[in-house]
Amino acid sequence: MADRTEVITTERALHERVPAAGCVVVPTMGALHAGHAALVRLAAGLARERGLGHVVVTVFVNPTQFNEKADYDRYPRTLEADAEICRDVGATAVFAPSRDEVYPASDPPGVPPLPRVATAPGLEDAFRPGHFAGVCQVVKRLFEMVRPAAAIFGEKDWQQLQVVRAMTRELALGVEIIPGQTVREPGGLAMSSRNVFLSAEDRRRAFAISAALCDAAGEPTPEAAERAMRTRLASAGITPEYAVVRDAETLQAPRDGRPARSLIAARVGAVRLIDNAAWDPHRENMETGRERGLASA
Repeated sequence: MADRTEVITTERALHERVPAAGCVVVPTMGALHAGHAALVRLAAGLARERGLGHVVVTVFVNPTQFNEKADYDRYPRTLEADAEICRDVGATAVFAPSRDEVYPASDPPGVPPLPRVATAPGLEDAFRPGHFAGVCQVVKRLFEMVRPAAAIFGEKDWQQLQVVRAMTRELALGVEIIPGQTVREPGGLAMSSRNVFLSAEDRRRAFAISAALCDAAGEPTPEAAERAMRTRLASAGITPEYAVVRDAETLQAPRDGRPARSLIAARVGAVRLIDNAAWDPHRENMETGRERGLASA
C-alpha cells in the first residue's frame, strides 16, 4: 500500500513528481472497481520488480472515444473514491488532468496513424466508428504526458489492447504494453464501470455472455464455437452485435497454429457489454471455463 497517493492535475506538476521512464502507468477513465484495482496491483508489482519509483493511474474521461454524447455525459465520475482505491492498492500518484490540459486549444494533438487492427476486423471498429481514433489519440497523448516505462491495459477490452500494442510498436513510442487479466463478478460477469447501469434482471441475463464464452471453449471449429455462443446468448434473449472467433493478435480469421480468441459484444437492456476469452479447440470446455473463472451455466 502506498503511504500517500497524490492527485495531480497538470503535466508540469506530474513531471516534478515523476521522472521520465520512472513509472508504470495504468490508464483509466475512472469509476474504478476491483478489475482496475487488480491492474494497479499488477503495476505495483512490476514497478517493484524493475526498481521503478512510481505507479501512476490516469483518470480521464476521454470525450473523443465516445460515439454518443449521452454515454459520455453519464459516464460515472468518482475521483475521490478512485483516489482511495489507488492508495489502497499501491499507486503513488493519480493523474487527473482536465480536458484542456490533455487537448490544449493552442496545440491540439492530432490523431496518429491507426494500425490495421483498429480498422479492419469489423468488430469494435465497425460498431463504434471513430472509437479507436479517440483511443489512439488519448493514449499517445497520455504517454507523452506521463512518460512511462510500461503501461498496463486490461484484457477485457481485447481489441483495444491489440490496437494499443500495435500503435506503440509502429510509432516506436518506447512503452512496454503489459496485459492484465479480466476480473469477474461471482457467476462470471466481467467487471465493468457500466455494470452499475444494469437492472437486476438484466444483470441476471448478462451472465449468459461469460457462459457463452465457456460454451465456445473446446468446440472443434470456429464455426461451431460461434454457433454455441449465439445459442447461449439467444437463450437469455440477447442478440449480439458480434460473437466470433478471431486470431488473437490481428483479429482477422483464425489460422491454424496461432492463438485465437472468442469475442462478444451485446446490448443487455440499455447497456452495451463486451467480453472475450481464449479459444482452443483442443481443450474441454468445462475444464477451460473453470480455469478462466467463467460461468459454465
